[in-house]
Amino acid sequence: MAEFLDLMRVWIEQIITSLGYAGIALVMLAENLFPPIPSELVMPFAGFMAAQGKLELVWVLVAGAVGALGGAVILYYLGVWGGERVFRPLVQKWGKWLLLSESDYDQALKIFDRYGGWAVLIGRLMPIVRSLISIPAGMNRMRFFQFVALTTVGTTLWNLWLAVAGYWLGSRWDEILAFTKQYERGMLIALGVLAVGFVVYKLAQRHRLQNVEE
Repeated sequence: MAEFLDLMRVWIEQIITSLGYAGIALVMLAENLFPPIPSELVMPFAGFMAAQGKLELVWVLVAGAVGALGGAVILYYLGVWGGERVFRPLVQKWGKWLLLSESDYDQALKIFDRYGGWAVLIGRLMPIVRSLISIPAGMNRMRFFQFVALTTVGTTLWNLWLAVAGYWLGSRWDEILAFTKQYERGMLIALGVLAVGFVVYKLAQRHRLQNVEE
């Protein structure tokens, strides 16, 4: 696994260094389609480059969100088209090559069954599920606009944390991968609280606007 991550790191650095914002978007799109590519190596390195003045942090976040959203939309429509009859056999046969297990797939389905559309927001903050959650969203014909909105919010929260961490860590940006693994649960809770807070704020804002109109 360590050797694989080293190869991923070199590849990610080369792509982003060569293509800049387009490289960030490309790798984040690939990260959604192929879960073994860790966003924990993509966005921190991009944040590190922003700290060096080679990129702008705001556009790093925009590029990361665009790429992640593109990959999520592809999986959403694959869920619409394929459904359970297609994806479960694929995971059973090829999942090991993508470091995916059938239990990972089942977890994504259970989270969506439990939380409905909000699972898309919550799932963006969870490893592996971050990619897979788009599939049950498509299977259940979740409203596309809602899917895009919640995906964008969840993705931006996750990418913001990673990019800012890389920005502040500087040349030690790659340490973020070990940190996220060690403190994963705590970060998920913190990010989850932020996500819920954002949703509550938006709902309260909408309620106030409705009262004003009345």
